[in-house]
Amino acid sequence: MMANEPADPIAKGVIATAKQSWKDLFIWKQRVVVRNEYGEEHCEWQDPDPLQNPFKLMGQLSLKDWVFFFVGFAAWTADAFDFHALSIQTVKLADYYNTSKTNVSTAITLTLLLRSAGAAIFGLAGDKWGRKWPMVFNMIILGLLQIATIYSTKFEQFLAVRSLFGLFMGGVYGNAIAMALEHCPANARGLMSGILQQGYSFGYVIAACANLAVGGETDTWKTIFWAGAGISIGVGVLRVFFPESKQFLEAKAAGKKSASASEFWMDVQKMLKQEWKMCIYCIILMTWFNYFSHTSQDSYTTFMRVQKELSNSGASRASILMKTGACVGGTIIGYASQFVGRRRAIIFAAFMAGVLIPAWILPTEEGSLSATGFFMQFMVQGAWGVIPIHLNELSPPAFRSSFPGITYQLGNMVSSPSSQIVNAIAEKTLVTARGSGDQVEAYGPVMAVATAIIATGIVITTMFGPERRGRLFEHAVAGIHLDAEKVIVDGKQPDEEMGMGKEIEMKEPKREESRT
Repeated sequence: MMANEPADPIAKGVIATAKQSWKDLFIWKQRVVVRNEYGEEHCEWQDPDPLQNPFKLMGQLSLKDWVFFFVGFAAWTADAFDFHALSIQTVKLADYYNTSKTNVSTAITLTLLLRSAGAAIFGLAGDKWGRKWPMVFNMIILGLLQIATIYSTKFEQFLAVRSLFGLFMGGVYGNAIAMALEHCPANARGLMSGILQQGYSFGYVIAACANLAVGGETDTWKTIFWAGAGISIGVGVLRVFFPESKQFLEAKAAGKKSASASEFWMDVQKMLKQEWKMCIYCIILMTWFNYFSHTSQDSYTTFMRVQKELSNSGASRASILMKTGACVGGTIIGYASQFVGRRRAIIFAAFMAGVLIPAWILPTEEGSLSATGFFMQFMVQGAWGVIPIHLNELSPPAFRSSFPGITYQLGNMVSSPSSQIVNAIAEKTLVTARGSGDQVEAYGPVMAVATAIIATGIVITTMFGPERRGRLFEHAVAGIHLDAEKVIVDGKQPDEEMGMGKEIEMKEPKREESRT
């Protein structure tokens, strides 16, 4: 193909989009929407961004950009620590409350169920009032709920507190990734997305290190929850001392603030009406991804302790190495997605995770389990490393705080029983331990079958889904209806809906890149 050769327009409709997306997977060049100075658009084929030195890409971020990124990363890490403080201590909590591990995993299900409601509440608040104060409130309440968990003397109280915890936990993701990534230069987003997503894995590593440090005694779970409370409240207080998102303030300054909430909700309704198909697609994709993550990790420590008969220390060390692989994989594959494309990177990582399943489940020694766990999570979280920027680029530009968070957490809600399902089936299915010869619960085979199905689902869903690599984020905020006397877009006055669903291009024409 010649450079700048005309391309067919972006397909409309589910079947047409699926066909175009499938064909585009096998075309190296990128389908780009180009807008000229008169506002006219056409599609053409352009070469993807070259693979650049990652240190040069990171050097493009200013000190202020790094501050925003760090705070978003810290919030996501604290969120992950708080969640995994429970999942890695299932055995301790089952002993403490004198109940089964399946019953303890009910708390994980309830947490994931209510995260979608929190994502909607705090995500829309972030789009309406900014990224700062919703996150401050969110993180402080999370810390207080960690403390409330410690003082839950009855199992029913424990479940109730974890339900409330899920509501507030759901608000973190959307605001964190919007704040962290919307300041990044377009060609650095893949790399920074991969690093950001690994805040989740980093939170797991810290929780596993804490579990290793406190030992295997039953009551030591409380110490880890105290640490989680301190981290969450600390991040909330830290956020107070940094300014509001630059992109949010600039978009506010470009127009005029709506007089009431009615215009904001009107824009929400417009967005849902126009983008409902994209919403459904992203929810399906996030359902697969959340099953992928929770099925392959939440019960893995339990698997090593119960089926592989490792000590608490051995299982914790293996968990730490496993999630170290996740941090490395997410960063590398997220970075590579800027060159090979978001969908190709996801498909490769999910396929390789499926290939690695036997090596992940069959070993019996700590060293082997650590090594195969490292490479398995390298691929699982490698695929996840693409997700923050992929969701941001698929989002309506004015709803970058709410759309990724809501679709992510709705996927979480659908996949919320994943840990409970794995525990319930494993506890009712016995296999012979290769070391002792005892009959033990079959966590390995259950996780293997489930992960194989999920990896296949991710590959197929991604093959036929859209991509918007390189999409512009600037100057779009929900509920802002621009003042035509103040703003000129490409030499012309903007129309009424610019603030709701379009990227507003200032001073000189820019291009919007899209891959379907």
